[in-house]
Amino acid sequence: MRKTVKALILAGTAAVCGTVLFLIYKQVIKLNTPSEEEYPVRGIDVSSYQGEIDWNVLSRGQDFAYIKATEGSTFADERFAYNWEHSRETPLRVGAYHFFSFDSGGAAQAENFIGNVKGFDGMLPPVIDVELYGDHRRDPKPAEEVVPELREMVGRLEAEYGMKPIFYATGSGYRLYVRDNFPDCGLWIRDVYTRPSEDSGWVFWQYSGTDVLDGYNGEEKYIDRNVFRGTRKEFEDFCAKSSS
Repeated sequence: MRKTVKALILAGTAAVCGTVLFLIYKQVIKLNTPSEEEYPVRGIDVSSYQGEIDWNVLSRGQDFAYIKATEGSTFADERFAYNWEHSRETPLRVGAYHFFSFDSGGAAQAENFIGNVKGFDGMLPPVIDVELYGDHRRDPKPAEEVVPELREMVGRLEAEYGMKPIFYATGSGYRLYVRDNFPDCGLWIRDVYTRPSEDSGWVFWQYSGTDVLDGYNGEEKYIDRNVFRGTRKEFEDFCAKSSS
């Protein structure tokens, strides 16, 4: 009898632990809740997955927004032009990001971004999103092939917009391609489970990918949430330097 009870207790404990871990993985239970006192500057990032956006509504309580512009050497987000125009009618500070393809050259990807993103005074630095996808998760391209293409893209974007791009990266993308290779570029790190290391020198932190806000009606009900590492004054100075 004692063995049976003990087995039932262990099985129940394992089931509860498994459920909790699953809920953490799905971000139903959120481990990251950055305090507004420590990180007062808040922002979002969006793409066509959020559908039609009412920027007057979505901008409430936010300080900045990054908008997906392009991907690879030919793709442009179908909602970018609308979002780029209407987000700038709000008090938000706005920037655009590019999803980097491991199957296209850096120069061609830069030209795709430049052809779709018209710069303006006060825009946030362009972002290159480097994360593993598809078969590249299982079989990542070696850094000696990827880093030169990223360098080419960085150089062209800096020449066009007059400021260094920022790298958005997941942990694997950061470790494989960004860390130690681009010390002059800012880092926007995605970490929805733990607080990112201070040593990485991150500028933006994407701390959640499962929040729900008012102001959009797309097939994706969730939206990404981010903080800026610094005070409001430091954010103003950062933007001023970026637009100079």
